[in-house]
Amino acid sequence: MFERFTRSAREIVTGAVAHAERTDAASVTEEHLLLALLDRQEGRAAFAAASLGLADRRADVAADLVTARRHGGLTRADTDALAGLGIDVTEIVARVEEAHGEGALDRARRRGAGRRPFTRGAKDVLTKSLRIAVGRHDRCIGDEHLLLALTACPGVVADVLAAHGATYGTVNRALYGGGDGEGDAGQLRKAG
Repeated sequence: MFERFTRSAREIVTGAVAHAERTDAASVTEEHLLLALLDRQEGRAAFAAASLGLADRRADVAADLVTARRHGGLTRADTDALAGLGIDVTEIVARVEEAHGEGALDRARRRGAGRRPFTRGAKDVLTKSLRIAVGRHDRCIGDEHLLLALTACPGVVADVLAAHGATYGTVNRALYGGGDGEGDAGQLRKAG
């Protein structure tokens, strides 16, 4: 599938691997894909990110991802649901970290040097980007397809993007104009 990626999309994937290596993460995640995408200043995804204000809020997006990782990968919706039951996730995390050290709930366990595999979620994003490209009748998978896939795959990254105003619909409008784009997202969820 990688041969169908544009140069820009390939650079995002290799940038994600570099992010994982720099942080000594055990694997390449959707988070690494997003951070590599936000590092870019060229391409359609960079244009959409800039038009939605994501480029200006990159540090806030990264901080929200760190918070989610510290919470063991719980999405904002998960945290809110638990709060509705009287469970304060921030307090639980503080107690766990007090007993076991900072980052104890971080699912991206560290490992030494060597090849880092892609997580199931990162693979899902890459597969979803292919489906989006095919659905749009595009010959190649571009960086814009990766950004749309990051918003369409449920989880922490999509949650953080949505909190910053980047949903499938808003990204779709920024990239292609007109339409709400939600129909496409619904079709993608059914197909994925």
